[in-house]
Amino acid sequence: MSTGTAAGGGTGSISLPGDPPGGRRALAVWGIGVAVYFVAIIFRTSLGVAGIDAAARFHINSSALSTFSILQLLVYAGMQIPVGVLVDRLGTKKVLGIGVVLFTAGQFGFALSHSYATALACRALLGCGDAMTFISVLRLGARWFPARHGPMIAQVAALFGMAGNLVSTVVLARLLHSAGWTTTFAGSAAAGVLVLVLMLLFLQDHPEGHEPPAGPQPGKGSVRRQIALAWREPGTRLGLWVHFTTQFPAMVFLLLWGLPFLVEAEGLSRGTAGMLLTLVVLVNMAVGLVYGQVIGRHHAARLPLALGTVTATAVLWAAVLAWPGHAPLWLLVTLCTVLGACGPASMIGFDFARPANPPERQGTASGIVNMGGFTASITTLLAVGILLDATGEDYRAAFSSVFVLQALGLSQILRLRGRARQRERERVVASRVETVHVPA
Repeated sequence: MSTGTAAGGGTGSISLPGDPPGGRRALAVWGIGVAVYFVAIIFRTSLGVAGIDAAARFHINSSALSTFSILQLLVYAGMQIPVGVLVDRLGTKKVLGIGVVLFTAGQFGFALSHSYATALACRALLGCGDAMTFISVLRLGARWFPARHGPMIAQVAALFGMAGNLVSTVVLARLLHSAGWTTTFAGSAAAGVLVLVLMLLFLQDHPEGHEPPAGPQPGKGSVRRQIALAWREPGTRLGLWVHFTTQFPAMVFLLLWGLPFLVEAEGLSRGTAGMLLTLVVLVNMAVGLVYGQVIGRHHAARLPLALGTVTATAVLWAAVLAWPGHAPLWLLVTLCTVLGACGPASMIGFDFARPANPPERQGTASGIVNMGGFTASITTLLAVGILLDATGEDYRAAFSSVFVLQALGLSQILRLRGRARQRERERVVASRVETVHVPA
């Protein structure tokens, strides 16, 4: 068995006893789960290209428009731990099926909405269904592929998610202006129906002979214990803070404030600003593959990659915000390139939580980690909006809130890294002992 160490040392990848075999069938089954996540991301980000149309359709101002994104993220973040527990209890297929039904209904309802309240409810429904997808896909990969493939599996899943973002930016934006609101959103909902059919026909929770150990019987006390056990692992908490610190700068930029910042504060045209947002997505997809390969081969690279991404993001934001007048285009391109690495860096959080928890707690641990970045994103979305109102649209002051959250997250990462490293080493040693004592 090839092993590696945790947060701070060693170069190998981690393999565990009883690993699933992987192979073509695993790739096909997992691919269906990824297709579900791909569609969920298209639906999640579809509002990003329809902001102006939504404001006109529902007769709302900018603050009310931002409520769509904030509510959707609040629902998403709030659902992460419950969804993680549900995935561990019910299995991937059931939870993913519920998620598809909810986010498809939300997208279709949004297409038909004419009032702000109804549209808001539909986006909340969409956020609830969306919240059930990524954790399910992570668990599906963990049940079908060997543990050493975990980093690459997570990064490739995230890559397809960013491809969904690209579809929203390129395809839905054009459809919206040619086919109109109702046709675009209702037509896109058909993709949800398609992946639901594929999932019901072909998806399986795990390969034969690789069933996860039976957990405790459902109950309020056992759920609390499941969450508490996952939280006690330093690797889970380290994963949460890595996700918290790395994801939110790009999420806030892509989801709401990037286009206004580039157009209103930096004086770019909407076309140029749109190209820079697309650059963030494309870099995300490319860097994800690189990070996955590096971490798969050198497990000790997890923390340096995460900390390096945080540092580069802070430096570039500081340079742009401190530049007198409009920042030059080359500097904005560099900023967007670095922001493209934030998504792949956030996936590293799951690489700390995965080896820290047994298979029956993987969903719960992933839910805890996934809360990190979305909590930071919600906080920053609100902070930027409040500071813009308070300072008379001073984007430099508003985006300075990024540094506060980065400092908080960085302090927690540095505090937890030693304990996570030690605990993971202990688990690797225990796995070796178990393997040695298994009869031939």
